[in-house]
Amino acid sequence: MVRMVGKKKSLIRLGSMLLITALMSSGCGSNSPAKTEDKPVKVGIIDTYTGGAAVYASDSLDGFKLAVKEFADKGGPKIEFVTRDDEFKPDKSTSWAKELVMREQVDFLAGTTNSAGSLAVSQYAKESKVPFIVWGGMSEKITGEAGHRYVFSTLPNTAIIGKAGAAQLSKSSYKKVWLAGSDYEYGHSLINNLWSNLTTLKPDVQKMDESWWRVGETDFTPYINAIRSAKPDVLVVGTGGADMVAFMKAVKATGLNKEIPVWAHTSYDPSTLRPLGDQAPEGVMGTNPYLYNYPDTPENKAFAEAFKKEYNREPAAFALYGYMGGKFLGEAIAKAGSTDKEKIIDAMEGLTIDTPVGKATLRKEDHQVAIPMSYGVVAKVNGVFTGGDLHTLNSEEIMPSVDQILKARSK
Repeated sequence: MVRMVGKKKSLIRLGSMLLITALMSSGCGSNSPAKTEDKPVKVGIIDTYTGGAAVYASDSLDGFKLAVKEFADKGGPKIEFVTRDDEFKPDKSTSWAKELVMREQVDFLAGTTNSAGSLAVSQYAKESKVPFIVWGGMSEKITGEAGHRYVFSTLPNTAIIGKAGAAQLSKSSYKKVWLAGSDYEYGHSLINNLWSNLTTLKPDVQKMDESWWRVGETDFTPYINAIRSAKPDVLVVGTGGADMVAFMKAVKATGLNKEIPVWAHTSYDPSTLRPLGDQAPEGVMGTNPYLYNYPDTPENKAFAEAFKKEYNREPAAFALYGYMGGKFLGEAIAKAGSTDKEKIIDAMEGLTIDTPVGKATLRKEDHQVAIPMSYGVVAKVNGVFTGGDLHTLNSEEIMPSVDQILKARSK
């Protein structure tokens, strides 16, 4: 009987030890935090996936997906995403942002090609304290006067584009300038910034007049006829999305580029040239931050090859913007060592990463990406339309100063 009691005590003691071991290994009964698999960061993407501007949104999305895939292949931060189509309508952008945050419970928002949509979603992001990565809208207000802690931009804005365009045009002999563009946020913002910088660089330039067409315009003949009759030295255009392709077609069809020099941002970007086919107007000047064959570096070649392997086409500028959005997010998650949104924001501020165009930094003061910009003309090289006579402006030459940003935000 005594032996049985001793045996029972031994079994109880052994069971207690096993229980304690199990509790410790599971994290219970221990001061050490439990080791659990990191939850993915969920991104809600709002962009224009139907209509003429879809080409830009598709490039951005595919660039982002490539970055997410690269992190997954290396066992890095886990990023999930869902998409919504705003149809290039700012009110729909905001509605989808609210749905994604409240119903889908996304951690981050991203998008949007329409600048007015970006500003609207940015305001909601500020109010709801959900970080928003902009890789489509180019208005300088996004990270300028309307900027805040919860918005980041991974593409050059209109303040940067305007400064780069003015630098290109200031090297010419043009004095009489006609300004034109799409009558919405992006068009006016680009033209205002370019003109302001150009008058500083070339005080003797003169504005002859302005033309503004509605978003979605299909008949540019009246505008082109008026410009042709006035005979300016140069036509400076601020237009984007579907309007950019339609306008370039009209320039080619009317032969305007053979009579009057024309400038337009992204004139030689593949997203503009692909839909034009052999109807691209040669000689149109412009600026662009990225081409799949420029800069001619191993890093850019690797990116272009990876993108083409994945999607069977060369990457355009918006592919770079989406790719950088994904890279900045993944690197910030890794740096923060957390999926907490506020910690990721802290990690993204001032973060520098390697990209196909070299080092890129999300400036701490305004969350605006700093990358180089090229300028050149539409040219036919070996039977293919692309950028020609290319020159590079480094980010220090084209970024607005921090003082300018702080002054704009204080108004």
